[in-house]
Amino acid sequence: MNSQATGTLYLIPNHLGLSEVLADAPTDAPPDALAHIIPDEVRRITSQLDYFVAENAKTARAFLKLVGIQHPLARPLQEMTISELNVNTPAQALAGLLAPLLAGRDAGLVSEAGVPAVADPGADLVRLAHQHGIRVRPLVGPSSILLAVMGSGLNGQSFAFNGYLPTDAALRAKRIKELENRSRAEKQTQLFIETPYRNAAMLEALVAQCQPSTLICVATDLSLSTESIQTSNAGQWKKRLAAGQAPDFHKKPTVFLLLGQ
Repeated sequence: MNSQATGTLYLIPNHLGLSEVLADAPTDAPPDALAHIIPDEVRRITSQLDYFVAENAKTARAFLKLVGIQHPLARPLQEMTISELNVNTPAQALAGLLAPLLAGRDAGLVSEAGVPAVADPGADLVRLAHQHGIRVRPLVGPSSILLAVMGSGLNGQSFAFNGYLPTDAALRAKRIKELENRSRAEKQTQLFIETPYRNAAMLEALVAQCQPSTLICVATDLSLSTESIQTSNAGQWKKRLAAGQAPDFHKKPTVFLLLGQ
């Protein structure tokens, strides 16, 4: 796919959570299953690659099956090379993942969901690719972080993503106050995520720790048919929770945002 001495590392975005049925039975999926999520040119480029680095090989294959519905894959899936890169991958293994690119082979870095190297272990591989003079080409696709900022109504001029907050209740409460204070002082939107089954605990902690005027957005199932984006201040959220009107976000991927007022 390219005439350079080294290959190109394509950063390939994934969907943000198509149903398990769709992923497990892609032959039953409509031809345009990815059309509103992944641009056609991105799917075309993906289909021409036969070496991928992914967080999970099984889910990467499911994604490639969906890509192959409209764009025939370069090789049968069982003949493709899919190397895993996740939190358990030792740093010394990264060089081996880049070896095919140094030999002139193109590769695709595939995120588990959304865009690679953002809240994703692929960032280290991208940095190493730059160090070796390998061309890095990020491709267009969905980012839950940016979609959440867009839909929240909070400050999109200045924002920070903070990953996961502490699971310990006391440490989490302290961190929330720190982020709220920073948000208010710098007028900066603060974003973070939580393990989906703890979404309710996170919202309850935000309501308990934040000032009533602080804006809180809960953005769930972004880009999916079940998408929900709700922004209210902490005082309003407190009343909603007391009335049993919590968002429908149990075990659903959710981005939380706050902006101190």
